[in-house]
Amino acid sequence: MFYLISKFFGFFLIPLHFLVALGVVGVAMLASRQDRAAKVLMASSILLLAAIGFLPVGVALTLPLEQRFPPWTEGPSAPTGIIVLGGALDPDISKARHSFALSGGAERVTAGILLAHRFPNALLVFSGGDVDPRKPREADISARFAEQMGVPRARLIVEDRSRSTAENAAFTRDRLEPKAGQRWVLVTSAMHMPRAVGAFRHVGFPVEAYPVDYTTTGPADAGHPSNSIEGGVIRTDAAVHEWIGLIAYRLLGRTNALFPGP
Repeated sequence: MFYLISKFFGFFLIPLHFLVALGVVGVAMLASRQDRAAKVLMASSILLLAAIGFLPVGVALTLPLEQRFPPWTEGPSAPTGIIVLGGALDPDISKARHSFALSGGAERVTAGILLAHRFPNALLVFSGGDVDPRKPREADISARFAEQMGVPRARLIVEDRSRSTAENAAFTRDRLEPKAGQRWVLVTSAMHMPRAVGAFRHVGFPVEAYPVDYTTTGPADAGHPSNSIEGGVIRTDAAVHEWIGLIAYRLLGRTNALFPGP
């Protein structure tokens, strides 16, 4: 129930959804002849949408997230395993088209597979399920993709029950039962890494961050407007989603810090 409630309210906290809703309310108010208030709402919706789309608002929100963890370093010993969080493939399209439909976060699964080839004794773990038990599981499809890319089935572990980052952490810990002295590498998008690491730490599972799927080149991007309004809005929505997630996880006790770091 909490998962569904959080998804519902989270939907309207995303800037694009909120501003569209604002405009729709303005249109509805026109029908009720509240002309002045309706015009204010509709104008605000359009102007704010243009502002977050064109100005580097999304970059300013994204940079602290993507800069939080440095690139992974190999260290003196090989990792025990590589954990890849969901968000790399579209399960529904993959099933319908009998293929592997990579999504915007494709680098999660490709980086995980590359690491698995680099460290041939490490396990490769895919974590990701769905709220609807009738739908295909991304973790299962990712594992099949990795197998076709040359990773032996014996090295693949699937955790396909999780529907959130907190569940990724808890269910993966239960599935792997990590031991002291082991090294587990966590692969997810750089923007998502602070919340992911915080969730794993909270359940007593220390992991090493391997951020991928960057959307900025670095601090220099903060001084440049977006190339398109659509791109700026999409970047802002994604960053706001992560910041809301960080705040919610801290308030709900799913992380031990508001902004987990190295």
